[in-house]
Amino acid sequence: MKNFRNKKKRLPTKYVLLIMTGICVSAIFLSLTLNISGGPLNSIAGYVFVPMQKGINDAGLWLYSKSNDFKTLGEVLDENKKLQAQVDELTTKLTTTKLERYELDTYRELLALDETYADYDKVAANVIAKDSGNWFSTFTIDRGSRDGLKKGMNVIAGSGLVGIITEVGPNYAKVRSIINDTSNVSAMVANTQDNFNVSGNLMTMNQGGVITFSELKDEDDEVKVGDEVVTSFVSDQYQQGILIGYIASIEDNSNNLTKSGTITPVVDFEHIQVVLVITKLKETGEENDGAETTPEPESVTQ
Repeated sequence: MKNFRNKKKRLPTKYVLLIMTGICVSAIFLSLTLNISGGPLNSIAGYVFVPMQKGINDAGLWLYSKSNDFKTLGEVLDENKKLQAQVDELTTKLTTTKLERYELDTYRELLALDETYADYDKVAANVIAKDSGNWFSTFTIDRGSRDGLKKGMNVIAGSGLVGIITEVGPNYAKVRSIINDTSNVSAMVANTQDNFNVSGNLMTMNQGGVITFSELKDEDDEVKVGDEVVTSFVSDQYQQGILIGYIASIEDNSNNLTKSGTITPVVDFEHIQVVLVITKLKETGEENDGAETTPEPESVTQ
């Protein structure tokens, strides 16, 4: 019995739908032909076609809504592309403006620096190379002997002293900055004129952005943190009165005769782009070899 039921054939659904569609079409044809406004055919039409029409309307509205959604999405994507292009253009303009402003600020600083040291003839130069590391400890500029540059000439930028030229070629020169470990500068406290030695120190620059000083004689404790430090008149390499920085810390040495400490340079030694070279050498009567001589303690007492 079970096998007989399984073998019983069933009419496929597509054929059932086709037959019902034929009946509906026939009913519509008869209704229109015979002008039947009531009766069973009208009732059948009401039961069959009204839900069908509602379903078709709903499907049409859904498709129309989706079509509008896709159209709106496409418009949004196109608008987004346009807006992104505008953002990219504005970002480029902003970057360019920032660079131009940075360059303008740099040249304004150089102009102010040029006016500060108006007594010296100067040549502007661009930095074209530097040693590895974050600091401009030694670097190369795009001016050389053809521009009148010589070994031992002082280099300034920002608000004060950068360093000294140590090597000159026809169209380039190498500069050793005052933060270099091999650099020594004879300096003095501006308000007391007490002389001492300033030494480059990359380790202290990395730790706190300062360089060191030593051999300061300050018996009356007049020198304070924040005092201005400039190049000394006893320096055999650097022109007098060029600003180096400000005293950041000070302490007595173990001999109780001298003091040492640190100085915050006025030049930003992480970002040097353009410099001024003072074309006049320090007049000492000796050959200028680019190496500062550290004064003996007794020779710096004023």
